[in-house]
Amino acid sequence: MTRSDRLAVLLSLLAVLAAYWVHDRIFERMAHIEDEMAYVWQAQAIAGGHLTVASPPIPKSFLIPFVVDYAGQRFGKYPLGWPATLALGEFFGVRYLVNPLLAGFAVWLTYLLGKRLFGQTVGLLAALLTLTSPFFLINSGSLLSHPLGLVLSAMFALAWLDAFCRRDPPRPWLATLAAAASLGLLVLSRPLTAVSVAVPFGLHGLYLLLRGDPATRRRLIALGAIVLGMSSLYFLWQYAVTGDPLLNPYTLWWSYDKIGFGPGYGHTPQGHTLRQAWINTRFSAYVGRYDLFGWPNFSWIFLPFGLIAVLRDRNWRALLPVSVFPSMFVFYLAYWIGSSLYGPRYYYEALYSLTLLSGAGIALLAGWPTRPEAPFPNYRGWRRVQPLVVTAFVALLLATNLLFYTPVRLASMVGLYGVQRSHLEPFLTPEAQKLAPALIIVHTKSMWIEYGTLLELQDPFLNTPFIFVISRGAIADAQIASHFPKRFIYHYYPADDPFTFYKAPRPKRTP
Repeated sequence: MTRSDRLAVLLSLLAVLAAYWVHDRIFERMAHIEDEMAYVWQAQAIAGGHLTVASPPIPKSFLIPFVVDYAGQRFGKYPLGWPATLALGEFFGVRYLVNPLLAGFAVWLTYLLGKRLFGQTVGLLAALLTLTSPFFLINSGSLLSHPLGLVLSAMFALAWLDAFCRRDPPRPWLATLAAAASLGLLVLSRPLTAVSVAVPFGLHGLYLLLRGDPATRRRLIALGAIVLGMSSLYFLWQYAVTGDPLLNPYTLWWSYDKIGFGPGYGHTPQGHTLRQAWINTRFSAYVGRYDLFGWPNFSWIFLPFGLIAVLRDRNWRALLPVSVFPSMFVFYLAYWIGSSLYGPRYYYEALYSLTLLSGAGIALLAGWPTRPEAPFPNYRGWRRVQPLVVTAFVALLLATNLLFYTPVRLASMVGLYGVQRSHLEPFLTPEAQKLAPALIIVHTKSMWIEYGTLLELQDPFLNTPFIFVISRGAIADAQIASHFPKRFIYHYYPADDPFTFYKAPRPKRTP
């Protein structure tokens, strides 16, 4: 292992620690948005050995965002890739480590991609840029699926380069299998993302099918067959939960939640349009200019120089992973909603495209190598100042991000949507524990937020000490209570009286 490799390992370990810190201190190890709540529910169900559970009585009283009730069964709308991965953390009681570990792996893979394509210097720069990216830290500290997607995307790119971009690959079939498995798992996690990742490499694959040798063609055909076989599991999952292999569970929550344009795609009467797609994309790009590296409005500045380095060196292999970002940019035009809260997260799986290109741009400006095995130049005279100036400038940008932008950006995510672990404390006191087993009827003002916070104390099987329902009126509440005769019934008002449990609904308060 070289010194560069050891530095990359250190950066990867720092990524694990940083992501864990964000998950623990910023997000308090809790789901904050609807997607996360659904992922956690699915992971708990899978950890318990089930894809679906029987729908509870009056399902709307047990509202969990993006968890669907259909044909008497309850299941999450999301594909199984990420919930199954998160289920491993649930099963072993280490859910809080899953995304931080993936974050560390993503930094290591980014380094390997940079080392393979541009050399060790660019690999380290790309790894450092990844580690210090607010975009990376926010998503790595969440319970969202994107960190897994980034790892699978980078693994696919690296394996493809090993299998099809080296003259005499040492283990071509192993690299081919790794590429197929990575892409197949990405399909089972984020299908549209998988398509956008695959397209640049697929175009290269078509070229190799026409111009490559027979052995290469056989491996390409095998890769395609494996990916198609794994992708078929997506339809098997849809059949398992809905009874129809072509019924997308997304549409069972929102009928318009589909990819495409025109009426029926998106929530407006006219449907999703190119104009709306452009508005969404522009806003995502605007947020990304800040969140990518935390250099206000200037996170893109090294990208053109990185592209110049690629063209100057005729480093055509590098165009494959670098093209993943524009491919993703184009494909997500077809989705009716944008992303900004966690940064432009629909493009997260292409993060290495931007960090590699930015790292190559920094190296070009500093006069450092941008090709593997290229030696450091021995500059004389005034040229010695060039790398010092660039290093000082990059250090200033990184310091600006770490001292100013990232702390403010992370602070803005604390208590997101009002979700805080302190809201669970009323149920953790010795007095509250004596009330169990209990059915808690939650009287909310904001519907899913106050109720969703409490789901941290409940599992899909409704066998936890406390189970929670949303109050939907006296008649519905009484019907719910009749289904749980062995539980004590309490009414709970989290907004203004969080430490009191009422045996009957409290009288309405006059203003």
